[in-house]
Order: sequence, then structure tokens, then C-alpha cells
Amino acid sequence: MSKPLRIGIIAGEASGDILGSGLIKAIRERYPDAVIEGIGGPLMIEQGFHTHFPMERLSVMGLVEVLGRLRELIGIHRKMYKYFKQNPPDVFIGIDAPDFTLRMERKLKKLGVPTVHYVSPSVWAWRKKRIFKIKESTDLMLTLLPFESQFYQAHNMKECFVGHPLADDIEMEPSRDDACIKLGLDVNRPVVGILPGSRGGEIKYIGATMLQAADLIQQQLPDAQLVLPAANDIRKTQLEALREMHGIGKSIKIVDGQSRTVMAASNVITLASGTATLEAALHKRPMVVVYKMAPLTYAIGKRIINVEYISLPNLLANKPLVPELIQEEATPERIAEEVLNRLNHPDRYESVVKEFYQIHTLLQQGGNQKAAAAVFELIGVK
Repeated sequence: MSKPLRIGIIAGEASGDILGSGLIKAIRERYPDAVIEGIGGPLMIEQGFHTHFPMERLSVMGLVEVLGRLRELIGIHRKMYKYFKQNPPDVFIGIDAPDFTLRMERKLKKLGVPTVHYVSPSVWAWRKKRIFKIKESTDLMLTLLPFESQFYQAHNMKECFVGHPLADDIEMEPSRDDACIKLGLDVNRPVVGILPGSRGGEIKYIGATMLQAADLIQQQLPDAQLVLPAANDIRKTQLEALREMHGIGKSIKIVDGQSRTVMAASNVITLASGTATLEAALHKRPMVVVYKMAPLTYAIGKRIINVEYISLPNLLANKPLVPELIQEEATPERIAEEVLNRLNHPDRYESVVKEFYQIHTLLQQGGNQKAAAAVFELIGVK
């Protein structure tokens, strides 16, 4: 190739940053001089990615919450489209954030830019007619989960099941002792990992509830060590403000990042629904999934989403491996009860842990390399 490969990528949140960084690393193994730019997070930037806007500005949850940021999001979208129109990449890759990235893909595809979408929207769960807009927007869908791949095959759309790169990154047997030592924890005392999410909206709705649950756990099990990994400085400030304002969660140890280390050190994890639930399963740790959102967002979502589960472990197993405490069920008392059950009776959850091993094996596909190879095949480079 006479000129460097140019790749546009937009990722919208922390999970997309993880996937994007792995993909960029795999791309650079073959094309170290590739110019890769768009919108991404710190992990992508570490791989030589140039971001035009902070990824944090795209991390918005919920239908109602988006409305308050709509003008800013539209402005960012217009500026990025204008840039890519003036500087067309050899391929554009949208990672998750479908409302933002699919629209970009559709417009760039009309300009003749090959487009890839990485992480299927939950089209199999709600608004199934979106498949037609996805086909109109995207030349290639990279799927993380096997049932997603089957859905696109049934609709005659080019897809590639790449597995989940997290299954390649996380050891099959993570060492709890090593993780405890790294975090300065006592390996002989139980550890509860508390992960209220990486987005401001998540902490707004479930942060205080999870801190209150932590207090109840500590009261009933004084020996427990409670650890919370703050996704970034902004989230850390938000969490510390909650502690001060409500006088809760004082016994929690807040650490900077290190979410995987916290998971590995934990005996039980309580966490927000999202990619983190898959990470917890890959660490083979029992978990309690919690989620709250704006009441109107929840009311709308409940009417249009037609799946039985929201967490990835349950979706992959197609059965309730882990408890899901959603909206009014997500009370401090319920969370504490479920966590303590798992701490005090680990033998009851051995079958669940065995299922986590099966999920790990299923998703261990060499995802980063497989995704990069599919992109190269699409645009016809060796």
C-alpha cells in the first residue's frame, strides 16, 4: 500500500473503548503506520488513536437523558461527519452507541466509504425492523455473541462472529490472592466488589442505593472488605460527593480504575447491568445485577423490549444464572440480602460458576485478531 491505511472509529463508552483498543492493537500488528482517528477513550488513545472529542461526551444512558444533551450530540455528529467527508477514511468502524454510530455509517456509506459496525444493537430484543436501516448503513456487522450472528444470517446480512475479546484477555482462573495483594486487601477476609457503572447517569440512579446496600452488608458482616473501582476522576468525584451528601458508604475503599483487579479479588460482586456483568462472569464470580433509570425511560422500555433478561450471563445461558434487581426491586435491603446469601453460602452457587466456565470457552475466539481480519477482508487489503 503506497499510502498509510486510514481508519475512522467512533466509540461511545467504556466498553467500546476496551473493544476499540484491542482492535487498534490488532490492526497495528499488520499496519503499524495506519492513521486511526475519530472519537475514543483512554485505552484507544494509548494505542495511538487520535480522538477529536472526549468520549465521555457521548456516554449518555436512557431515552429521556439523551434529550437534555441532544444539541451537543448533534453538534459533535455534524463536525465528525464534515471531517470524514473532507478526509474520507478507507473504512469507518462504529463501535456500539448505535443511535450515534449507525447514523454516521449510513451517511458515510452513501459517500462510498466501507462501513463496519462492531457490537450488534439489541435488534433481536426490540425494534426488530431496525434491521433494514442497519443493512442500509452497514457493510459488515461484527457480533460478539453467537445468537446475534444467527439473527443476521437469517436476514442475509454480512456478519462475522468474533467472540468477545474480554474472553481472550481474562484468564480462565484469575488469582484472587494476587488481586487482593495488589489492592492491599486481606486475602483471608471476604471481599465485595461494588461497581455502580462508568456513566454519570448510572451513578445518578443507582449510586446511592448501592452505597446504602454496602452499609447494610458491613453491618451484618463486619469482616467484609468493600471495594469500589471508580471508572475515572469524574466518577470518583461524583461518588465521593454522594458519600458526603448522604453520609453513606464510609467504609467503602474507592480505588482508581482497576475494575478487573477488584473483580478478581472479590468473593461476590454487585454491579450495574452492562458489559461488566460479562467481565464478572469471566472472572467466575457470583454477582448481583442492579439497574435503575428515569421512570419515564423505564416505562417506555418495558413496553417495547421483549426479552426476559437484561444481563449478559443470563442472556447467554438463556436462564436466570444471576439475580437482576431492576427499578423498584433494586433496594438496598434486597441487594444486601442477595450479596450476603452468596457470601455465606458459596456452595449453593457452584453450578453457576461452572456455567461461567462454559460461557468463557464459548466466547474465547481470538476476537481482536478475528475482527481486524474481517475488516481487512471487507476493504480488500491483505
